[in-house]
This record gives sequence, structure tokens and C-alpha cells, in this order.
Amino acid sequence: MAGIQMPNGATFEIASAYGTAIPFTVLSNANPAVATAVAHGLAEGDIIAVNSGWTRLDGRAVRVADIASGTFGLGGINTTNVQQYPAGSGVGSVREVTSFAEISQITELASSGGDQQFLTYGFLADDDDRQMPTTKNPITLNITVADDPSKPYVDVCEAADDDKQVRVLRLNLPGGSSIVYNGYVSITSTPTMSRNNLMTRVISIALTGRPTRYSAAA
Repeated sequence: MAGIQMPNGATFEIASAYGTAIPFTVLSNANPAVATAVAHGLAEGDIIAVNSGWTRLDGRAVRVADIASGTFGLGGINTTNVQQYPAGSGVGSVREVTSFAEISQITELASSGGDQQFLTYGFLADDDDRQMPTTKNPITLNITVADDPSKPYVDVCEAADDDKQVRVLRLNLPGGSSIVYNGYVSITSTPTMSRNNLMTRVISIALTGRPTRYSAAA
């Protein structure tokens, strides 16, 4: 049973400030992908939001790895498949998250979507239909929190709800592993109330790309 765990002790954060956009002129087909950007100023472990000509990478949040002079790695991003990541067309920019605000007093975190869709088809000679994978449904996170307007994250979430701009989020799991997300954030404007229960609000996050997971040793 090694490796399984309970979520007790996990924390969740939302980006509260960003640095200026850092353009990169080359993005390699490698594992991990390496971006070329002169004087990028990033450090290993920084969390960045990626804009890229590669659709599969665009809109994702990743952790910086393998810092060198004028280059930085995109930890956990494998772009060696040139069919999915055509050479030379992945250039774009990144923005560093310079600070996070903890989304505290979470009572439940639920995820929906991400399930594989299939095309069902059959030939005249078939007695049984066949299936082949197509796309996956988009992922949405729903975070239920105790209603407390004094918490710093509330203003951050309400600003994100208002401006409709994507935000990076980070889930810190017990043991040191983490998952980073990028998505549109909204928050219910009024709490849910029932007798003898906490007043709660729901924060919803519509992801713009797949989450990226990092082990404690990564």
C-alpha cells in the first residue's frame, strides 16, 4: 500500500501576483522541454503560466527546472513527439507567479470532467460496434470553503471572477508532492446556509490545460 495517502493536511493556493511576460525565442523538442530566453531571471522551482504556439502546451502551468544561462526547463513537460509538438512552432512567453494566497478553510475539493470520450462505429460485416478514443472532457474543480470574507484569498478570487482572466493554482499535498493548474476562477456571490451547518461558498475553476503533477523529489 506504499504511495497511497489521505488528503488531510493538503493546502491550496491561488496566484495573487505575476511578473511581466518573458518571451522565449526557442522551445526544444525534449524531455523536459527547454526554452531559450535571454536574461529570463527565473529560478528553479518557480511556477509559471505558459503561452505557446503548441496547443497541447498553451494555457498550462508548470514548474521551472534545469536553469542555465539564457535557458530554462519546463519541468514535467515532454515535447519529444514532433507530431504533437511540431519543431520550431512552440515559441511564446511565460509569466512567473510571484506570490500566492492560500485558499483556507476548505471543506471539500471535487473534480469533474477529464474523462475519455470515444467514437462508436461499426462496419457492415460487424455484429458488434467498435470504439476508438477521441478527446477528453474539460476539467472543472469545485472548492467548497467556509464563508469568511476577511480571508485574503476572497478578494483574489472575486477579482478573478470579475476580470475573467486565468489564474494559476497550486495544490500542495502531504509528503511534499504538488499539482499546478491554470484556469478561469469564479466564486459564488452569496453563501449557502442551512441550520446547524457552516455557511459556505463555492470556488469553481475551469481549467485551460491539463494539470501538471510533481513528486516530492522532482
